[in-house]
Amino acid sequence: MEQDDIYRIIKTLREESVQWKDPAVTMIADISTDPFRVLISCMLSTRTQDGTTLKASKRLFHIADTPEKILKLKVSELEEIIYPVGFYRNKARYILTACKELIEKYESQVPDEIEALLKLPGVGRKTANLVVTKGYGKPGICVDTHVHRIFNRLGYVNTSNPQQTELNLRKKLPKEFWIEVNDLLVSMGQNICRPISPKCSNCFVESFCDKIGVIKSR
Repeated sequence: MEQDDIYRIIKTLREESVQWKDPAVTMIADISTDPFRVLISCMLSTRTQDGTTLKASKRLFHIADTPEKILKLKVSELEEIIYPVGFYRNKARYILTACKELIEKYESQVPDEIEALLKLPGVGRKTANLVVTKGYGKPGICVDTHVHRIFNRLGYVNTSNPQQTELNLRKKLPKEFWIEVNDLLVSMGQNICRPISPKCSNCFVESFCDKIGVIKSR
Protein backbone atom coordinates (compact mmCIF):
# COMPACT_ATOMS: atom_id res chain seq x y z
CA MET A 1 0.00 0.00 0.00
CA GLU A 2 1.21 3.49 -0.86
CA GLN A 3 1.39 5.97 2.02
CA ASP A 4 -0.92 8.33 0.11
CA ASP A 5 -3.62 5.63 0.15
CA ILE A 6 -4.15 6.06 3.88
CA TYR A 7 -5.47 9.59 3.28
CA ARG A 8 -8.03 8.24 0.84
CA ILE A 9 -9.00 5.42 3.19
CA ILE A 10 -9.55 7.71 6.18
CA LYS A 11 -11.50 10.20 4.06
CA THR A 12 -13.78 7.42 2.79
CA LEU A 13 -14.32 5.96 6.25
CA ARG A 14 -15.19 9.38 7.65
CA GLU A 15 -17.91 9.71 5.04
CA GLU A 16 -19.31 6.21 5.41
CA SER A 17 -19.05 5.72 9.18
CA VAL A 18 -21.94 8.11 9.85
CA GLN A 19 -24.32 5.23 9.10
CA TRP A 20 -22.84 3.03 11.87
CA LYS A 21 -23.29 3.21 15.62
CA ASP A 22 -20.38 4.64 17.56
CA PRO A 23 -18.51 2.26 19.91
CA ALA A 24 -19.81 2.34 23.50
CA VAL A 25 -16.80 4.20 24.89
CA THR A 26 -17.25 6.89 22.23
CA MET A 27 -20.93 7.25 23.17
CA ILE A 28 -19.94 7.76 26.80
CA ALA A 29 -17.25 10.27 25.82
CA ASP A 30 -19.82 12.14 23.71
CA ILE A 31 -22.03 12.46 26.79
CA SER A 32 -19.17 13.37 29.13
CA THR A 33 -15.46 13.87 28.49
CA ASP A 34 -14.74 13.23 32.16
CA PRO A 35 -11.51 11.17 32.08
CA PHE A 36 -12.70 9.11 35.06
CA ARG A 37 -15.84 7.99 33.24
CA VAL A 38 -13.82 7.18 30.15
CA LEU A 39 -11.37 5.16 32.25
CA ILE A 40 -14.02 3.10 34.01
CA SER A 41 -16.10 2.50 30.89
CA CYS A 42 -12.94 1.33 29.08
CA MET A 43 -12.18 -1.08 31.90
CA LEU A 44 -15.69 -2.46 31.64
CA SER A 45 -15.55 -2.79 27.86
CA THR A 46 -12.83 -5.44 27.65
CA ARG A 47 -14.26 -8.64 26.13
CA THR A 48 -17.75 -7.21 26.41
CA GLN A 49 -20.25 -6.21 23.75
CA ASP A 50 -20.78 -2.47 23.33
CA GLY A 51 -24.45 -2.56 24.31
CA THR A 52 -23.65 -4.33 27.57
CA THR A 53 -20.78 -1.93 28.32
CA LEU A 54 -22.97 1.12 27.75
CA LYS A 55 -25.77 -0.12 30.01
CA ALA A 56 -23.38 -1.16 32.78
CA SER A 57 -21.52 2.16 32.63
CA LYS A 58 -24.76 4.14 32.85
CA ARG A 59 -25.96 2.07 35.81
CA LEU A 60 -22.69 2.58 37.65
CA PHE A 61 -22.35 6.30 36.97
CA HIS A 62 -25.93 6.89 38.09
CA ILE A 63 -24.92 5.49 41.48
CA ALA A 64 -21.25 6.47 41.71
CA ASP A 65 -19.24 8.65 39.33
CA THR A 66 -16.13 9.52 41.35
CA PRO A 67 -13.38 7.39 42.91
CA GLU A 68 -14.64 8.30 46.38
CA LYS A 69 -18.23 7.27 45.64
CA ILE A 70 -17.20 3.98 44.05
CA LEU A 71 -15.02 3.10 47.04
CA LYS A 72 -18.11 3.33 49.25
CA LEU A 73 -19.52 0.31 47.40
CA LYS A 74 -18.87 -3.23 48.56
CA VAL A 75 -17.31 -5.61 46.07
CA SER A 76 -20.57 -7.54 45.88
CA GLU A 77 -22.54 -4.35 45.22
CA LEU A 78 -20.20 -3.29 42.43
CA GLU A 79 -20.33 -6.76 40.89
CA GLU A 80 -24.11 -6.62 40.84
CA ILE A 81 -24.13 -3.18 39.23
CA ILE A 82 -21.76 -4.00 36.38
CA TYR A 83 -23.04 -7.53 35.69
CA PRO A 84 -23.15 -9.01 33.01
CA VAL A 85 -19.96 -7.46 31.59
CA GLY A 86 -17.28 -10.04 30.89
CA PHE A 87 -15.16 -11.02 33.91
CA TYR A 88 -17.29 -8.73 36.07
CA ARG A 89 -15.88 -10.11 39.33
CA ASN A 90 -12.28 -9.37 38.34
CA LYS A 91 -13.25 -5.99 36.94
CA ALA A 92 -15.02 -5.00 40.15
CA ARG A 93 -11.83 -5.61 42.11
CA TYR A 94 -9.66 -3.83 39.54
CA ILE A 95 -11.97 -0.82 39.60
CA LEU A 96 -11.97 -0.58 43.38
CA THR A 97 -8.17 -0.88 43.55
CA ALA A 98 -7.73 1.67 40.76
CA CYS A 99 -10.02 4.13 42.56
CA LYS A 100 -8.02 3.70 45.75
CA GLU A 101 -4.78 4.44 43.87
CA LEU A 102 -6.28 7.45 42.12
CA ILE A 103 -7.17 8.93 45.50
CA GLU A 104 -3.89 8.09 47.23
CA LYS A 105 -1.42 8.82 44.41
CA TYR A 106 -3.14 11.28 42.09
CA GLU A 107 -5.49 13.32 44.30
CA SER A 108 -8.47 11.62 42.60
CA GLN A 109 -7.38 12.86 39.18
CA VAL A 110 -6.94 10.41 36.31
CA PRO A 111 -3.41 10.69 34.85
CA ASP A 112 -3.12 12.08 31.34
CA GLU A 113 0.02 10.15 30.45
CA ILE A 114 0.01 6.60 29.10
CA GLU A 115 2.87 5.32 31.27
CA ALA A 116 1.15 6.52 34.45
CA LEU A 117 -2.17 5.01 33.39
CA LEU A 118 -0.52 1.65 32.72
CA LYS A 119 0.45 1.45 36.39
CA LEU A 120 -3.21 1.30 37.40
CA PRO A 121 -4.60 -2.24 37.91
CA GLY A 122 -6.64 -3.57 35.01
CA VAL A 123 -5.38 -0.92 32.59
CA GLY A 124 -3.67 -1.96 29.37
CA ARG A 125 -2.44 0.06 26.41
CA LYS A 126 -5.85 0.09 24.71
CA THR A 127 -7.51 1.64 27.77
CA ALA A 128 -4.62 4.02 28.42
CA ASN A 129 -4.73 5.35 24.87
CA LEU A 130 -8.51 5.75 24.97
CA VAL A 131 -8.32 7.75 28.19
CA VAL A 132 -5.64 10.01 26.74
CA THR A 133 -7.54 10.58 23.48
CA LYS A 134 -11.17 10.62 24.67
CA GLY A 135 -10.63 12.06 28.12
CA TYR A 136 -7.92 14.61 27.37
CA GLY A 137 -7.92 15.10 23.60
CA LYS A 138 -4.22 14.31 23.47
CA PRO A 139 -2.58 12.31 20.66
CA GLY A 140 -2.69 8.57 21.12
CA ILE A 141 -3.42 5.48 19.05
CA CYS A 142 -5.86 3.04 20.57
CA VAL A 143 -5.35 -0.38 19.01
CA ASP A 144 -7.85 -3.13 19.74
CA THR A 145 -8.50 -6.33 17.80
CA HIS A 146 -10.40 -4.47 15.06
CA VAL A 147 -7.66 -1.91 14.44
CA HIS A 148 -4.98 -4.59 14.56
CA ARG A 149 -6.87 -6.88 12.18
CA ILE A 150 -7.85 -4.24 9.61
CA PHE A 151 -4.47 -2.52 9.32
CA ASN A 152 -2.85 -5.92 8.77
CA ARG A 153 -5.47 -6.94 6.20
CA LEU A 154 -4.97 -3.70 4.36
CA GLY A 155 -1.25 -4.40 4.25
CA TYR A 156 -0.44 -1.13 6.00
CA VAL A 157 1.43 -2.97 8.78
CA ASN A 158 2.72 -6.49 9.25
CA THR A 159 2.47 -7.26 12.96
CA SER A 160 1.48 -10.14 15.20
CA ASN A 161 -0.27 -8.37 18.08
CA PRO A 162 -2.01 -5.07 18.93
CA GLN A 163 0.97 -3.64 20.83
CA GLN A 164 3.25 -4.12 17.82
CA THR A 165 0.57 -2.55 15.64
CA GLU A 166 0.39 0.51 17.90
CA LEU A 167 4.15 0.98 17.87
CA ASN A 168 4.26 0.63 14.07
CA LEU A 169 1.40 3.07 13.61
CA ARG A 170 3.11 5.63 15.84
CA LYS A 171 5.98 5.61 13.34
CA LYS A 172 3.93 5.40 10.15
CA LEU A 173 0.40 6.77 10.56
CA PRO A 174 0.09 10.56 10.08
CA LYS A 175 -0.50 12.12 13.49
CA GLU A 176 -3.63 13.92 12.32
CA PHE A 177 -5.40 10.54 12.21
CA TRP A 178 -4.30 9.15 15.56
CA ILE A 179 -7.28 10.12 17.70
CA GLU A 180 -10.04 9.17 15.27
CA VAL A 181 -8.62 5.97 13.81
CA ASN A 182 -9.98 3.75 16.58
CA ASP A 183 -13.57 4.94 16.14
CA LEU A 184 -13.40 4.55 12.38
CA LEU A 185 -11.86 1.08 12.33
CA VAL A 186 -13.86 -0.33 15.22
CA SER A 187 -17.08 0.67 13.45
CA MET A 188 -15.75 -0.78 10.21
CA GLY A 189 -14.70 -3.98 11.95
CA GLN A 190 -18.07 -4.44 13.61
CA ASN A 191 -20.04 -3.86 10.43
CA ILE A 192 -17.91 -4.77 7.39
CA CYS A 193 -14.42 -6.13 8.05
CA ARG A 194 -15.48 -8.97 10.34
CA PRO A 195 -12.93 -11.46 11.72
CA ILE A 196 -14.41 -14.34 9.72
CA SER A 197 -15.85 -13.95 6.22
CA PRO A 198 -15.64 -10.14 5.94
CA LYS A 199 -18.15 -8.34 3.73
CA CYS A 200 -15.63 -7.36 1.07
CA SER A 201 -18.34 -6.85 -1.57
CA ASN A 202 -19.80 -4.05 0.59
CA CYS A 203 -16.46 -2.53 1.60
CA PHE A 204 -15.86 1.09 0.60
CA VAL A 205 -12.08 0.72 0.65
CA GLU A 206 -11.73 -2.71 -0.98
CA SER A 207 -9.71 -1.26 -3.85
CA PHE A 208 -6.98 -0.27 -1.38
CA CYS A 209 -6.96 -3.58 0.51
CA ASP A 210 -4.42 -6.39 0.05
CA LYS A 211 -6.83 -8.77 1.85
CA ILE A 212 -3.95 -10.35 3.71
CA GLY A 213 -5.13 -13.42 5.61
CA VAL A 214 -8.63 -13.35 4.11
CA ILE A 215 -9.56 -16.90 3.08
CA LYS A 216 -13.29 -16.43 2.57
CA SER A 217 -15.32 -13.27 2.08
CA ARG A 218 -18.84 -12.19 1.21
